[in-house]
Amino acid sequence: MTPMWKWMLAVAADELDAVLQALPPDVKHRAEAVPIMFEKRPRRDFIADGIEEDTLGLFVGPSSLDGPNTSPLPAQIILFLESIWDVVGGEEQPFRKEIRKTLLHELGHSLGWDESELEARHLD
Repeated sequence: MTPMWKWMLAVAADELDAVLQALPPDVKHRAEAVPIMFEKRPRRDFIADGIEEDTLGLFVGPSSLDGPNTSPLPAQIILFLESIWDVVGGEEQPFRKEIRKTLLHELGHSLGWDESELEARHLD
């Protein structure tokens, strides 16, 4: 594991903790039920499924509004840290801010919000 990747993981974990602590209790409870993973960039299988190479985050699986067994995949959020780093130009504070924004965006999807609802909440 490179020192840079180790640092990115530590920063992402810090931001994840801060976001979860700031959520209202009912939303926090639902958010903590969704596994959150960190990867460098979208994998080949995601790209083959139409996910853009520069995607910052992804929610897969059923949202909390969907019924059971509506998706073959379990709910999870994936943040692509190297993609986020690239988009912010390699600066720490913008990196932290974009991790928070991307995480909240994907958490919104896990709650069942569509793109227009996320935009209304300034999470687009």
